[in-house]
Amino acid sequence: MNIIFMGTPDFAVKALEKLAAAHNILAVFTQPDKPKGRKYLLTPPPVKKYALENGIGPVFQPQSLRRDDGPEFVEKIRELAPDCIVVAAYGQILPKTLLEIPKYGCVNIHGSLLPKLRGAAPIQRSVLNGDRVTGITTMLMGEGLDTGDMLEKKELEIGEDETSAELFDRMADAGAELVLHTLEGLEKGTVVPVKQDESQATYAAMITKDMCLIDFDRPVREVHCQIRGLSDSPCAYTTFRGKRLKVYHCSVASEKGAAGEPGTVVDAEHFGVACREGVIRFTEVQAEGGKRLKTADFLRGNQPEKGEKLG
Repeated sequence: MNIIFMGTPDFAVKALEKLAAAHNILAVFTQPDKPKGRKYLLTPPPVKKYALENGIGPVFQPQSLRRDDGPEFVEKIRELAPDCIVVAAYGQILPKTLLEIPKYGCVNIHGSLLPKLRGAAPIQRSVLNGDRVTGITTMLMGEGLDTGDMLEKKELEIGEDETSAELFDRMADAGAELVLHTLEGLEKGTVVPVKQDESQATYAAMITKDMCLIDFDRPVREVHCQIRGLSDSPCAYTTFRGKRLKVYHCSVASEKGAAGEPGTVVDAEHFGVACREGVIRFTEVQAEGGKRLKTADFLRGNQPEKGEKLG
């Protein structure tokens, strides 16, 4: 099948890799390079980097497919005459004129079991919500936000202490495998589009930095989900001895009642901190200006005292 691929972050790279091995990639579309790091160096998105390193392309980076130079790129896509456009976390809304070009439509790899968690951050939101099961849905793109007809689904269980970053990796692998199966089904006519039940739809809003400060005056399960859901980025944090302490990994040490005033260290040996109900145990942290460390390594030079207050 002749395919145009559209994607931007690491999540999309695995799909591009699998598709390039099985199909003919006519072109790759990704977001423009952006300044990153302390020096604001112009940095290509992961999909562009992978495509150029592996000779997949050409690579196009329009500012928008709906404005400015958008019509020019839509015509370019029409000239390429793809059988299908595969989209994975591209970061742009596609115009109707583009959606109508491919024979098999525009197939999106979405990181949830639709119609639940439509929107920008379904993987992180599933962890923040405390879900035990999530999954991938392949769908035909429509004009609305993740409202198109569903094609296939694959469920994944979320581990007890699994973070969003870890789930991202598993979801990327699952999405890559599922879209290959979906394309095969579209060619054979064995995959039938199914409309979404609007009454079951929920929305996964974007993640913002103002969600990151840990509030220990909440049940331990909510704190546990917050830390896991925001890891690795933008990352939940508290303050320890006047400096910011990022928390990447944690586990629930206890769910029994109040173990102490919320935010106080109740287990200095394992960095256990009291919540309104229960105790959260930090297992991987990063002090301001320091390296990301397993808590056992961090505690060798930063031993908290029992009763010490965080936040």
